[in-house]
Amino acid sequence: MSVPALKRADLPADLTGSAGPDVLSPLDLAFVGDAVCTLVFRTMAAGSGARHVEKMHQFAARYVNAGTQSAMMRFIQPHLTEEEHHIYKRGRNSKPVTRAKHQNVTDYRRATGYEALLGYLYLVNDWDRLMELIRIGYEGYEREERQTS
Repeated sequence: MSVPALKRADLPADLTGSAGPDVLSPLDLAFVGDAVCTLVFRTMAAGSGARHVEKMHQFAARYVNAGTQSAMMRFIQPHLTEEEHHIYKRGRNSKPVTRAKHQNVTDYRRATGYEALLGYLYLVNDWDRLMELIRIGYEGYEREERQTS
């Protein structure tokens, strides 16, 4: 399955209020990024031909979890610009209020950085770059999964 070439309507320039995404906390960015990531993988599931909601949920849940997001981030990191790497590190190094339930701390933190980066790219309206990075992570993760199966 390939990552769809999603497009979205332009959002208002003041989407984040007067603060702007540059000054939002890393956890605010990760909150938005989690929703974006969920939407992308649910859209992929809906377009996969699976007609049972449970199957679509299982597909999306496979990719929207800290372990998989951490693995995808390893493939994405070499492709980041300096600014993107800075946003990722801000998210990764943030101090979340909750603790990782089913993942180790390293994966949880790397996933938080991944989500912060996606949230940032969404809020600055760089949908093409957001989808490019998701595609790199998805394809790298799938390739690795096939090799270990």
